[in-house]
Amino acid sequence: MNTTKLIDIINTGETSKVQFKEKITLPDDFAKEIVAMANSLGGLILIGVEDKTGEIKGLTDDELHDYGTRIANIATNNVSPVVYITTEVVLVEIEEKKKKILIINICEGINKPYKVSKTLKVYVKQGDTKRQVSDNAEMLRLFQQSGNLLADEMEIYDSCIEDIDQELFQDYFKKEFKVTIEEKGLNFKQALIRKKVLRNDKLTLAGLLFFGKEPQNIKPGFCVKAVSFFGNSISGKNYRSKPADLKGTIPELFEKSMSFLETNLRYLQNEQNFNSIGILEVSRDALIEILINALIHRDYFKNAPIRLFIFDDRIEIISPGKLPNSLTVEDVKYGNPVIRNPQLVKFSFHTMPFSGIGTGITRALEEQPNIEFTNDIEGEQFIVKIPRPVSH
Repeated sequence: MNTTKLIDIINTGETSKVQFKEKITLPDDFAKEIVAMANSLGGLILIGVEDKTGEIKGLTDDELHDYGTRIANIATNNVSPVVYITTEVVLVEIEEKKKKILIINICEGINKPYKVSKTLKVYVKQGDTKRQVSDNAEMLRLFQQSGNLLADEMEIYDSCIEDIDQELFQDYFKKEFKVTIEEKGLNFKQALIRKKVLRNDKLTLAGLLFFGKEPQNIKPGFCVKAVSFFGNSISGKNYRSKPADLKGTIPELFEKSMSFLETNLRYLQNEQNFNSIGILEVSRDALIEILINALIHRDYFKNAPIRLFIFDDRIEIISPGKLPNSLTVEDVKYGNPVIRNPQLVKFSFHTMPFSGIGTGITRALEEQPNIEFTNDIEGEQFIVKIPRPVSH
């Protein structure tokens, strides 16, 4: 890193990815900083910069030598699993005095959650500070980000085989394999286990969401909240359509959500016959892709509904959970997905208009280029906004 860039970073102040330390004190305190960054998006720790003021104090050559050894030992012995870090020294000239700053670069971890070895406590970054993780769901999401845990394959504690819609699953099985369960040489329970719908006599989340009789009786948060507002404010109290909780399996939620959109959006005449219903004001194909993306790729460790809002000037589809594994909006725009729920993806092949090749967002943009995407990291949500054409 060159001097100019370092000074710009210091002048900006501490953030979720930049931390200042004048000195290194207790090993476990410093381990907390490493753990918090590795469990979040990674970042830089600048040693030789005063915490509160950002004043560049610098380090002596003896301190640099000592800290290099101490940091390596802390990352190895005080953090679990081990975090691999890189360091560099940058020389800064302040009022004709040369001062050396030690930069510690911590990448986002690939084996979350990282813990302070002595206490086994887990920390994450929150703004320019850190906080301890104590919520079970948040801990599960850290495991998920490392690919060590899949939400859609987890067993649902208060479920059993009687919660399966047998006819629905049998129809699915025949559609996938072109033969019945019996013709495949299986009984009903064996087929459920083979398709990862049932595990240890409990439904998996994927099994519940695709083949459950009433999924929201067991997981009420996994619905779609749909509202059409007068005006453009989410705080508005006047509704074009009464707020509704859409319920059912994922394919049913998709159909009900599309019906809600098609009922509450306008239809435009564009060289159609006068008696024709016209065409939807925004691309129907884009809506399909965005809805499927929300239902299949949302974070199911967050016990929250998908929100589907229609305003006078836009449509918003808000999915629980930020993009996984450092994925960015630009990544998904160019068809570079990370599959968070592989079992849901598999079931979608035979039940929904879903290609499963990770290009849904790309296709949506081809149909509707003005779609806006926001990966709200702090709010843990992914927001899609589709502008509506001006009504005349």
